[in-house]
Amino acid sequence: MRTIDGFINVSMPQAKAEPPLSILICPSGFKESLDTLAVADCIEKGVKRVLPDAIVRKVPLFDGGEGFAHALATATGGELRQLEVTGPIRIPLISHYGILGGDRSKKTAVVEMASAAGLRLVPKDSRDPTITTTYGVGELMRAALDEGVERLIIGCGDSGTTDGGAGMLQALGARFLDAHGNELAPASGGVALCTVADIDLSGLHPRLKQVDIEAACNCQNILCGPKGVARVYGPQKGATPAKVELLDTALNAYASVVSRKLGYDISTAPGTGASGGMGTGLLLLGAKLRPRYEAVTEYFGINDDLFRNCHLVFTAEGRLDSQTPLGKIPAEVASRAKKHGLPVIALAGTVGPDAAANYSIGIDAFASIMQGPISLEAAIAEAGRLLTDAAESVMRVLMLGQSLRVRKRVVSGGGRTSVLVQPRTYLGYFSGFNPLCFISLLKSVFMFMTIREKQCGV
Repeated sequence: MRTIDGFINVSMPQAKAEPPLSILICPSGFKESLDTLAVADCIEKGVKRVLPDAIVRKVPLFDGGEGFAHALATATGGELRQLEVTGPIRIPLISHYGILGGDRSKKTAVVEMASAAGLRLVPKDSRDPTITTTYGVGELMRAALDEGVERLIIGCGDSGTTDGGAGMLQALGARFLDAHGNELAPASGGVALCTVADIDLSGLHPRLKQVDIEAACNCQNILCGPKGVARVYGPQKGATPAKVELLDTALNAYASVVSRKLGYDISTAPGTGASGGMGTGLLLLGAKLRPRYEAVTEYFGINDDLFRNCHLVFTAEGRLDSQTPLGKIPAEVASRAKKHGLPVIALAGTVGPDAAANYSIGIDAFASIMQGPISLEAAIAEAGRLLTDAAESVMRVLMLGQSLRVRKRVVSGGGRTSVLVQPRTYLGYFSGFNPLCFISLLKSVFMFMTIREKQCGV
């Protein structure tokens, strides 16, 4: 036995008669730290430290955020187009959009919101969602339209803005007017919407009428109200309580104008709050808002076959809390896995006090990658190592359960036996896991034991 940073590490060889474990890794990315591909690689590395012969399949899932355009273009044999656009704080930056390859009936471009208006592009000391803009996203869309695309896929995720997509619309030719008919300044952020009284769409790019637009977004997010985008996500993007109220007022004014334009109340319509209200702006363009997991699985050709013939599923995201069940990648992965009776373990950068809500959606166990008190900056810098170590430790806990199962067969001849666990004793070995995470993992150990018994015909 050896220990690393307080984690228990016990070598537990598998019974020779049993087939190697088949493990599916379907993570999201860790915002501002590890992209989805890196997260999958780290989990695989941790698994392989314990079970070098395990059959591991990695299916990184992009939620429409950072890396979405590059991944989709690469997966289809397409290419990226780079250009200079207006960044979220109105400083020019180099961004990109993808042109999909393959045999397609329509020339398709994929625009990744995060590449022009992502939170990562906003310096920490400049984070203020009342003034950040999506203007650069509109510039990407305009460039794709000028290239002659017939279909636009918009990836909504990892945004650093809360302007309702107003900047995007302005870049495409829309004019926002106050009660006196004066045009609001372009790219002026969500706060400017406090005075919006009308939106003139007559100057929109002419090719928008000839193009199919769809957005991969979180359709659980709404624009206004107590669960509106300003109140739920504003603080994460740097808004003070006073600025949250200001944004909420601005988005309510915006919702009134858009509702009048579309002929129905959009203030709490599904998806209108996606990515700082980008969903609302896209509705004005006639876009179809699609649940991002549904869209992503279609784009990348993912189906239920992935979950067949595997024993265990790992997923991951930056923070696991009560928001996770609301359309986040781990929730969708767990839902699919449960159809096949598979145990699901989620690893997260941080675990919120309300994370137990995730049990009800099919996540059987979860664990934070943190091993002790650490600054945010250090956690981001060390995320790869921490995630790999956490994956290794979780696998060793599961193998402990595997060992108990084998020992049970030897000692009791395969009959039922009871195992007395003393949490205080065991917690001493798991200094990196809080009690909630430990209990969660312990539950998963015994579930895993039961499933392996069934799979191996014991």
